[in-house]
Amino acid sequence: MSDILLDVKDFGVMLDDSPVLSGLNFSVTEGEFLTVLGPNGSGKTVLLRSLLGLIPHTGEMNWHKKPRIGYLPQGLNQVSVRDMPLTVKDIFGLKKLKPDEAMTFLKLVGLESGITNKRAGYLSGGEFQRMLVAWVLASHPNILFLDEPTTAIDVAGGETVYSLLKEIWQRQGLTIFNVTHDLNIVYAHSTHVLCLSRLGHRCYGVPKEILTPDLLRDVYGAEVKLYTH
Repeated sequence: MSDILLDVKDFGVMLDDSPVLSGLNFSVTEGEFLTVLGPNGSGKTVLLRSLLGLIPHTGEMNWHKKPRIGYLPQGLNQVSVRDMPLTVKDIFGLKKLKPDEAMTFLKLVGLESGITNKRAGYLSGGEFQRMLVAWVLASHPNILFLDEPTTAIDVAGGETVYSLLKEIWQRQGLTIFNVTHDLNIVYAHSTHVLCLSRLGHRCYGVPKEILTPDLLRDVYGAEVKLYTH
């Protein structure tokens, strides 16, 4: 049986004197692939940043094992660095990694050696996201925090990145906290799901056991159609 990694009890966050999260309770075991699901404005990113200690919170947050967290924030894409004359090798050099050390992590995410001399801003969307995953893994984390890691790429590229993440998660025994609003990702890759809603409704459990049409309507405030594949 896996050990409890994190306990969160009566957790809350206030921003500009308004409650964003309140009364949140859940536990995460080592090796979980937990997806935080909910509509825009429900507090998904706020929760992730609070767990990282970047935003003050109320209630309890207890790590039972010292976390080594790799964080991939929202909004990073190749366009955002296009004006910077940085190659992939330069970016990994910021971590003081030698080229052969960097290549170890780049190969782990399916990138070939020729990538290191390319300008990061001119990679494809999928290549750039893979590079970011390799960058995060280079810190040897035991926990990954991913905030909408495929926002800037197409559906096929996003599925490729998630399949890659799932493979790395299984191979290295990582614990993953993933933020998304995509139900397909929850069903295909997550062991557990934490639902947030602007109305305060929330749930936690195994996706196929708890994500009913009625619950999703409460979470999203609208009808959500489920199709079994």
